[in-house]
Amino acid sequence: MAIKEDVESSVQEQTREPLMQGEKNLAHGEDGSSQKSSQGHHWMIYFSTFVAVCGSYEFGACAGYSSPTQSAIREDLSLSLAEYSVFGSILTIGAMIGAITSGPIADFVGRKGAMRVSAAVCTAGWLAIYFAEGALALDIGRLATGYGMGLFSYVVPVFIAEIAPKDLRGALTTINQFMICAGVSVSFIIGTILTWRALALTGLIPIVVLLLGLFLIPESPRWLAKTGREKEFEAALQKLRGKDVDISQEAAEIQDYIATLELLPKPTYLELFQKRYSRSVIIGVGLMVCQQFGGINGICFYTGEIFESAGFSSSIGTITYACLQVVVTGLGAAFIDRAGRKPLLLVSASGLVLGCMLAAIAFYMKAHELALQAVPILAVTGILLYIGSFSAGMGAVPWVVMSEIFPINIKGRGGSLATLVNWFGAWLCSYTFNFLMSWSSYGTFILYGAINALAIVFVVTVVPETKGRTLEQIQAAINAA
Repeated sequence: MAIKEDVESSVQEQTREPLMQGEKNLAHGEDGSSQKSSQGHHWMIYFSTFVAVCGSYEFGACAGYSSPTQSAIREDLSLSLAEYSVFGSILTIGAMIGAITSGPIADFVGRKGAMRVSAAVCTAGWLAIYFAEGALALDIGRLATGYGMGLFSYVVPVFIAEIAPKDLRGALTTINQFMICAGVSVSFIIGTILTWRALALTGLIPIVVLLLGLFLIPESPRWLAKTGREKEFEAALQKLRGKDVDISQEAAEIQDYIATLELLPKPTYLELFQKRYSRSVIIGVGLMVCQQFGGINGICFYTGEIFESAGFSSSIGTITYACLQVVVTGLGAAFIDRAGRKPLLLVSASGLVLGCMLAAIAFYMKAHELALQAVPILAVTGILLYIGSFSAGMGAVPWVVMSEIFPINIKGRGGSLATLVNWFGAWLCSYTFNFLMSWSSYGTFILYGAINALAIVFVVTVVPETKGRTLEQIQAAINAA
C-alpha cells in the first residue's frame, strides 16, 4: 500500500507540473501570443458557450414545468394527488439515470454527441407530454425530459470547462447556473399565461437552437486529444483560439497533461470510501444532502400551489419568485470569489431557516384561524426569503466546492456519486412534498427548517474554505485535517 501511495504521489506531482507551468506560460507567454489571444480572439468561445448553455436553459425549463401547470393538468386529465406527485417527481428519476450514464456517453460519442443525445430524448419527452391523454404518457414524457436534464447537467459544464482558457473559465461556467435559473424562471412566468400543452412546446425552442448551433461549433479539443484524433484536436483548438493565434504551446501542454493523466490509477467506487478519500467524499456528498433535503425541489416544483394554499395570487407570487431567483443567482456568482464559499453557505442556510420558520408560522396561523389577514404576507415573505437565500449560496456553492475537493484521479467517480445523491434527494423531496403538506403544512416547513439548521452545523464543522487556494493546497488541507 505504501508503494502504491508513493507512485500516486509521484504521478500527481508530474501532473501538477505541466499544469502549473502551463498556467504560467499562458499567463505570461514568452512571445506574447497568449496575451494577444486573451484580448480579441474569443468570439468562438463565447458562441460555443452560448450554444452549450441552451442545454442549461433546457434543464431549467424541465425543472420549472410542473409548478405552474399542476392545477390545469390535474383538472384536464382527472389526476389524483398521488398521480401528479409521481409526474412531478419522476423527472428526478430520469435525471439520476441520465447522470449515471452521462460520463460514458460523453466519453464515447463526445461532448457534442452527448448534447445531441440529450436534445433528442428531451424532444421525445416534450412531445409525449404535449399529446398525453392520461397519466402514463405524462410520466413517460416527464421521465424522458428528466433523463435529458441529467445528461445536460454533466456535459454542459464539462464542455465549457474544456474549451475555455484559464482567464475565462470561472466566468463562463457561472453562466451554466444562471441559465438554469433563467429556464426555471421563464417557465414560471409564461406558465401563468399559456396552457400546459403550449408550455410543453416551448421546451423545444432551446433544443432547436442547440441542435443548429452544434453544427457551427467545434468539439472539445481535450476530448479529441484524449481519443487520439490529433488533426481534429488541433483544428478545433485553432478555431476556438482564433486563426492567427499560435496554439502550438497550448496544444503540447494539453497532450502532455492527458498523457500523464492516463498514468493515474482509476479507483473503483468502493475505493472512494478508503480513509485517504473519505473526507473529500463526506464534504462532497454532505453538501448535496444539505442542498436537497432542505426542501428546495418540493418548493420549486409546487410554488404555485403553495401560494394558492396561503391565499395569495399564484401568478403574482410565481413571477416575483422567478425574477428574484435570477437576480440573486447572478449576485451570488459575482461574489463567490470575494466573500468565499463558506460565508455564502452559512448566510444562505441561515436565510433558509428563517424563511422556513416564517412559512411555518403563516400556515400554523391559517390552520388555527389566527390573524388570517397576515397569513398571505407571512407566507410569501417566507417563500421569497427561502428562494433568495438558496439562490445566494446553497444553490451553486456545493457544486463549486465539489469540483474543488476531489483529487484528480477520483474526480469522475466522486463527482458521479455526489451527483447521484443530489438527484436522489431531489426525487425524494419532490415526491413527498404534497404528502407532507397534506399531513401538516406548517409541520412540513418546520421539518425543512430543522434540516437547514443541521446544514449550518455541517458547514461550520466539516466544510473547509477553498477561496484563493490552488487545488493542491486544498488537497493538502483536507488530508492534514
